[in-house]
Amino acid sequence: MPSSELFRHRVEEHNLYGVVHLPDRPGPSPAVVICHGFKGFMDWGFFPHLADLLAERGFVAIRFNLSGSGMKPGDEVVSDLKAFRTATFTKDLAEVRSILRSVGTDIAPGVADPTRIALIGHSRGGGTALLAAATEPLRALVTWAAVSTFERVSRQEVELWRETGSLPVVNARTGQTLQLGSEVLEDLDVHRSLLDLKAAAGNRTAPWLIIHGAADETVPLAEAEALAAAAAPPAELVTIRAASHTFGVTHPFAGPTPQLIEAMNQTQRWLRRYLG
Repeated sequence: MPSSELFRHRVEEHNLYGVVHLPDRPGPSPAVVICHGFKGFMDWGFFPHLADLLAERGFVAIRFNLSGSGMKPGDEVVSDLKAFRTATFTKDLAEVRSILRSVGTDIAPGVADPTRIALIGHSRGGGTALLAAATEPLRALVTWAAVSTFERVSRQEVELWRETGSLPVVNARTGQTLQLGSEVLEDLDVHRSLLDLKAAAGNRTAPWLIIHGAADETVPLAEAEALAAAAAPPAELVTIRAASHTFGVTHPFAGPTPQLIEAMNQTQRWLRRYLG
């Protein structure tokens, strides 16, 4: 049976916490890094289940909390409000890159093959994964319900954000009203070209599977279609009928839905094809 172990990874002045799921076979094995999205965290809903499944299929699966989640292992609510407030897009990207570059050395040494790494990202994490794929030597990329732009609020909200220095964000799962600081908006302003997801779609070379729900209520299917239209080959768009933004899954996890099973099956197909 696959096993798992916690890890801590230092990035600049803070620690990232994660879990490595290890296959029951001698290494080195191909590795899959899983990146959560906005208001997500590594223990949310389907992430542990997905990591377990990948380990059962012979992959080293790595899930972790971005520092901007504001959560540590075991947390069910955002406990670090400052970290959430200052979670910029470029900080997310730097953390994902650091994780990728540590696979097989600091993370899962001797077990994960650093030359065979794939990246999976959900929602905003899908956008971050796409940016990482534009610069990192990945063997495969899979995005679930990925955003096509990081500009997610109206012009009026942006103006108020600039005036007040913060944007309130309601976390429906926890009931918390959180704040995004002006740092997040400034990061998007200053690094607009770096954070251009359609440009990254055309620049990346890793084979890319774009999975999206036809009934996604948070990131419309049109965004997946826009990414697919901008993507350099090889890339493939898979639309899952009747699937929501989270493929019918809620937290705490109550078991896989038909839509999640299809997303995982499509993901395994892609990973087997390109990671071996």
